[in-house]
Amino acid sequence: MQIYPAVDIKNGKCVRLKQGNFDDVTIYEQNPVKAAQNWIAQGATYLHIVDLDGAKQGHSENENIIADIVKLSDVPVQTGGGVRSLEDIERKLSKGVARVILGTVAVKQPELAQKAVQKFGADSIVVGIDAKNGNVAVAGWEEVSNVSALELCFTMKEYGVKTIIYTDIAKDGMMSGVNVESTKELIQKTGMNIIASGGISSMQDLENVKNINAHGVIVGKALYQGVLDLKCIVDKFQ
Repeated sequence: MQIYPAVDIKNGKCVRLKQGNFDDVTIYEQNPVKAAQNWIAQGATYLHIVDLDGAKQGHSENENIIADIVKLSDVPVQTGGGVRSLEDIERKLSKGVARVILGTVAVKQPELAQKAVQKFGADSIVVGIDAKNGNVAVAGWEEVSNVSALELCFTMKEYGVKTIIYTDIAKDGMMSGVNVESTKELIQKTGMNIIASGGISSMQDLENVKNINAHGVIVGKALYQGVLDLKCIVDKFQ
C-alpha cells in the first residue's frame, strides 16, 4: 500500500483544512518546500501536493512552489488543484510532475479525463473524487454536484482512468478515521486503484485501509501534529 504524505498549499504556505473549510485553516509550515523536504528525509516514496488556491479559483496559483518541490529529489509527485484543461496537464507534466489529479473538471467535463488518458496515458492521470454524503463536491469542495461517487468512478473507468483518490470530506482534517465502508464499496464494485484519503489518525486506521485492499492512503494532519511517524508507517505498510 503506497503511503502519500500530503502537502496542501494555500497562499504560499503549507496548511491543513478541516472538512474542506477554507475558513478553518491551520498553517503548519511557512515554506511548503521545507515540508516536502522533511517527508522525503523521513522516507516518503511519493508526495501528494494540492494547490488549494487553484482548486477554489480554477487556475494554478502555486505552480512555482510545486515545481521547486519536484526538483528536490527523484521522489515522484502527484498534484492537483485548478487543473481545467489538457494544457494545464501538459504544463505540469513538463515540469516533472509524475501524475496530475483531475477534480472539478472530471465532473463538469468528464470527456476531458478521457482525452487526457488518451494523450498522456493512464499512469499520468488520477481523478480525485471528494464526496459529501455520497455526492461529488467540486470547486474546492464548496459546491456539491448531483453525481454520486460510485457513478463518477464507473464513468472514469469507462474512459480509461485506473486510479481514484477518494475523500470523504466529513472526515478530512478531523482525524476520526477513514470512511472505510464507502471506500471499500468503491474498491469492490469498480475494481479500480482506490487511494483512501481523509481522517487517518492512527495505525489502526491504516490497518483498516490496508484490510480493504486500498491501493494507497494519503496522510496529512496526523503527520503534521506528530501523531503518526512517517518512517514508521512507511516501514510497516508499504
